[in-house]
Amino acid sequence: MIPLSVLDLSPIVSGGSAAEALRNSVDLARRAEELGYHRYWVAQHHLTPGVAAAAPSVLATAIAEATSRIRVGSAAVLLGYVSPVVAAEQFGTLAHLHPDRVDLGLGRSGTTKLAEVVGKVPDAQLTVWEQLNRILIPVDAGPYLDQVRSILEFLDGTGEHHAVAAEHARLQVWIHGATPGESARAAGALGLPFGVAYHFAPETAFDTIAAYRAAFVPSARLAEPYVAVSADVVVAETTSAARELASGYGQWVLGVRSSTGAPPYPSPAEVAAFPWTERQRASVADRVGSQFVGAPEEVAADLEELRAKAGADEVVVTTITHDHAARVRSYELLAKAWGTPG
Repeated sequence: MIPLSVLDLSPIVSGGSAAEALRNSVDLARRAEELGYHRYWVAQHHLTPGVAAAAPSVLATAIAEATSRIRVGSAAVLLGYVSPVVAAEQFGTLAHLHPDRVDLGLGRSGTTKLAEVVGKVPDAQLTVWEQLNRILIPVDAGPYLDQVRSILEFLDGTGEHHAVAAEHARLQVWIHGATPGESARAAGALGLPFGVAYHFAPETAFDTIAAYRAAFVPSARLAEPYVAVSADVVVAETTSAARELASGYGQWVLGVRSSTGAPPYPSPAEVAAFPWTERQRASVADRVGSQFVGAPEEVAADLEELRAKAGADEVVVTTITHDHAARVRSYELLAKAWGTPG
């Protein structure tokens, strides 16, 4: 059976709070384990009004403590914000406490490029988003491939310096990416499993997978390429009900692509009152068009088609609705249709 897993952003909904969103994540993780999902990955986003997942090592720890079998990890720890030794020590510590259940997923934040202009460009010439992100940029730790290699050395105990909290921790290291660039090449060159963000960048996902496979070199960790492909999904008992639940997605993506980042997920009333323009609709058409929305068997079949086209070994589902119970129900219905072993 093809494994089915969860990616959770801990979405904050309109009228809700970060505390509520984080508690909902722990609740959903417990239910995902009962339903037979294979992994539960949490994201890392900063200064974003609609996302509470900012500290993946902390949230993954809470979820690991609240569950007993499901794999728990990050998608992804962003090495533009977190140094290699800290990433290794945080997730190594978690894996020592929960051996063979932890995934350290690594990503590139995109703020590395911004670091090049910090101190060189006047504040007045930076967007608000860039100014906010300035406070989060660490000292450049070098090329991404070297950063990941450093983490592997900390975990294996083979580097010049020893991070004892990380050494010989029984965890899996993943790389996550959305383009056929540095992340895909690093995952292949180091022989690591690769998570491909179809849900975030559907237009580049298949080229990204091809780049990973072309660069793959077998390693002690992985003999053959292993791909997990992600998808935005909303499932309900009927297609019409699912479409209604997913109706806020386009408005939310519009916010994601603005200078302020993802907003709180809109309520049905806010969705109904939103004054769309044709230009706005066109700007989010790629994401809306790549969302999997419908009745259980319909969505399961569409996800299998995506998996087959991608040649993926695993499917990772991310679901956002305004109502938490509806989100949990979406995962329940999909698990049954997919045939998870829960």
